[in-house]
Amino acid sequence: MSVFSAFGAGVEPLLAAVSAGTPGFAPVERFDVGTRRAKVAAAAPGSPDLVRELVRAVDEVCDFERDGTRLFLALHGDPALARSPETARTDAFAQRIAAECGLAGARAYTSACVAASTAVADAAALIAHGRADRVVVAAGYLVEPDQYALFDAGRALAADGQVRPFSTGRGGLLLGDAVGAVVLEAAGTSGSEPLARLAGWGRAGDAYHVCKPRPDGLGLARAITDALDRAGLRPTDIGYVNAHGSGTKQSDAAETAALYAALGDAADKIPVSSTKSIHGQALEAGALLELIVTIAALRAGRLPVNAGFLGADDDCRLDLVLEPAAAALTHALTLNVAFGGANTALLVGAP
Repeated sequence: MSVFSAFGAGVEPLLAAVSAGTPGFAPVERFDVGTRRAKVAAAAPGSPDLVRELVRAVDEVCDFERDGTRLFLALHGDPALARSPETARTDAFAQRIAAECGLAGARAYTSACVAASTAVADAAALIAHGRADRVVVAAGYLVEPDQYALFDAGRALAADGQVRPFSTGRGGLLLGDAVGAVVLEAAGTSGSEPLARLAGWGRAGDAYHVCKPRPDGLGLARAITDALDRAGLRPTDIGYVNAHGSGTKQSDAAETAALYAALGDAADKIPVSSTKSIHGQALEAGALLELIVTIAALRAGRLPVNAGFLGADDDCRLDLVLEPAAAALTHALTLNVAFGGANTALLVGAP
């Protein structure tokens, strides 16, 4: 797996930040935010190029013969055509990345914060049913002025410059950079040592509201239950949950309800954190960044910290990871939700 974030290129600096609970939020210098309510993001220094970073990430993970391997790419859209309504434009961008990387075609995913996790689940299903031996899943979003202005105008960005998932006094999300790539393949395809096993996945829609989460979290609960059923695991087998944890009042409360609905009494004993409190919300690329973080934490035996915490909230009764901690993990769950009531759960295990 390969990743680029506010902490630069590579998994290690990202893992170090989430393990220590060190947020990457800083004043935005990439474009003018002088008239904006919020002023910060988790953005890498300078002006990184999305095409270059995507190609680098894919090239870094493809240590095999690429002929016949497809690319599933999650992204917000062609950055050169930010306001284009044509889906075909995004697909053409994905095909361009695949061609530059020598891959056999591409499929584009644009379904907001579940785009990358949906791509992973699709790839896993193809492999599980023998319709593919290997799929490269990549995703990319770099903080840019259009989405920053949109979220700021909607008062969704945290004006105090910190994301505080599941905490009292939480004030919203903050955007962040993320470009990443992973290779999913059937066991034994390449002979290389696997980083982790995708044990299960689940997807469910609740169609409650165009942007508000369903308060009882039942859509996300169904996705979690499906992931557990597919993996043949019980709630007590989960050692850590990387929650969606956007840091917004309604979303965090709904996600807590979903965890209790799916996991029962185990929900108040499983360590939980949202790494968005460290690396920000990366829209279509966020779920892949969080999957990479979860796998890295699983392998390192280190629990990511839920940063920005001010105090307990009665609507979010979870065993939050508030200090750096080690743990011997065998399975971890990473969750994502998106506008329109889309919910995904990816369950990863030690290889």
